[in-house]
Amino acid sequence: MQVRLTNYTEDWILMFQQEVQLLKSIFGDEIISFEHFGSTSIPGMKAKPVVDMMCIVKDIETIDLYNEQMKSLNYDLTGEWGIEGRRLFRKGGENRTHHIHFYQFGNPHIKRHLVFRDYLLAHPKEASEYSKFKEDLADKYESTHDYSPAKKAFVSHLEEKALAWYKQKSHI
Repeated sequence: MQVRLTNYTEDWILMFQQEVQLLKSIFGDEIISFEHFGSTSIPGMKAKPVVDMMCIVKDIETIDLYNEQMKSLNYDLTGEWGIEGRRLFRKGGENRTHHIHFYQFGNPHIKRHLVFRDYLLAHPKEASEYSKFKEDLADKYESTHDYSPAKKAFVSHLEEKALAWYKQKSHI
């Protein structure tokens, strides 16, 4: 897939809210809460125009019962896709619009994603540096096949800073 970085738009908030309503109509009470995370949740940050959504659910195994219904709504099913305990659905094919990440309540990846988001929201300078880094990579790589792995070390370092920030903040 080609790297498509775009400027932040508030449309991403609307896209998130619309998808929440659709997913509520499908999954009902199975979903405990919805979270918008990733670069599209950070005002001012350049991002691939794909809204990352987290659905925190009671039982991850139950989500598998909805696979056919999700396929009928043009979601690609990718299973765990490298993260144990996750169910990932992608919408939009080559021009993706949404990544829906399902996690069972208590999964440690929930905290990691949300702390990273909250850290970037609380540290606009760091968010700006991350945005610039992504722009530089997008200039260098045409494909997400190369772009995504090239981000990994930078993101891991930021995640470590975010978790240290959270740990310090929660002890105050």
